[in-house]
Amino acid sequence: MRRQGLQREILRLALPSILANITVPLVGLADTAVAGHLGAEAAASIGAVSVGAMLFTLLYFNFGFLRTGTGGLTAQAYGRGDEAEEGLVLARGLVFALASALVLIAIQWPFVKAALLVTAGSPEVEALAARYFYIRIWAAPATLSMMVFRGWFVGLQDAVSSMWTDLIVNGTNIAASILLSLGAGSFPGIGFPGIALGTVIAQYAGLAWCVLRAATRYRGIVAQVSAAALRRALARHARRDYLRLNADLFARGVCFTAIYVGYTLIAARLGDLLLACSSILMQLMMLFSYFTDGFAYAGEALTGRFIGAREPVLLRRSVRAVFVWSLGIALGFMGLYSVIGVSILRLLTSDGAVVAECSRFLPWLLAMPPLGCAAFTWDGIFLGATASRPIRNTMFWAMVAFFAVWALGGLFIPAGGRAALHLLMAAYFTHLLVRTVGLSLDYPKYILIFA
Repeated sequence: MRRQGLQREILRLALPSILANITVPLVGLADTAVAGHLGAEAAASIGAVSVGAMLFTLLYFNFGFLRTGTGGLTAQAYGRGDEAEEGLVLARGLVFALASALVLIAIQWPFVKAALLVTAGSPEVEALAARYFYIRIWAAPATLSMMVFRGWFVGLQDAVSSMWTDLIVNGTNIAASILLSLGAGSFPGIGFPGIALGTVIAQYAGLAWCVLRAATRYRGIVAQVSAAALRRALARHARRDYLRLNADLFARGVCFTAIYVGYTLIAARLGDLLLACSSILMQLMMLFSYFTDGFAYAGEALTGRFIGAREPVLLRRSVRAVFVWSLGIALGFMGLYSVIGVSILRLLTSDGAVVAECSRFLPWLLAMPPLGCAAFTWDGIFLGATASRPIRNTMFWAMVAFFAVWALGGLFIPAGGRAALHLLMAAYFTHLLVRTVGLSLDYPKYILIFA
């Protein structure tokens, strides 16, 4: 593969993922807008959707291994040209996804009760949030299965199918939630439950698309999955290796969750103004991640492919090229935040006090792109190599660093005020630095070993 061909391949894999990522915030905005038009219960509905969505984020984020583990294993099988293994990776992933979904449905009641104990919402908000959860949880089989399909498509170097999955889910979610909640024509709508039901319908619509896509475009691969082969793939020794990989990725997800929950809970103690600032800063940091994640996915797909194909030269070259693209995105966002950072703040809020306060923290956004691009890109590369142990260990130490910086800094900095938010940002950026340095040091041992 020539250098120009590799660059085109990276863009072919990255751009669809970026486009799909951009649509993700639209669903949250649409659900909030629908809740805000439900009359007398609008305020409580907005709060309930926010709480309910947060509960599912916490729940599903820890199952991200279904996508990442599937993607790396599929990419390596693709590189080897092993279509039978490609099909088995999908089938095995779907078995674990459905089993996990059944567990989540079974524990829904105690999970909601325990989670609402720490949300501190009003009784009305908590009641609506629970109602939202009990409806949306029935989408768990579709949601977890689509994680497997997304990883499988990326592993097959097919970012377009993964993109269409997201576009169909997000578009259906918006349309169904609006129609079911607010009604249309002679249909009056069913109010608040329609928001959750619209999400359920969207998830199964996305799953139907994935099944149809696999059964048509990848009919030859799927046809090779026999019951006997699947039993062998789920045998004790094979299951043990698969579970070890996913256990590492699950532990990584738990550490991720701990950091982001910790960030939110700490920020909530800083007062309404600084809480608003911390939320806006996090949104802007996540905006950057929507773009750089596309190149992380490209790195995952190409790393697994070239490891499977035993192409060490292309492996090294793809790692370098993905980093160049990620760094380009980072420099672009640094320029964006430095030139029009305040204007972006004014788009997010019309509150002058919030804009003025957030402006004091804009320098932190300039540090986010270079650190974030390295951490996110390394994640994709290590996932493609199915090197789960180093990303698990690095994420653990990143979590320790986050809480250690906050705890130690708190000995010298007052509990409230701007200094505390600066300390929180320093803790967050320390976790990114630990991930970047740790995986950079692990690169020769876990990735270059294949080269």
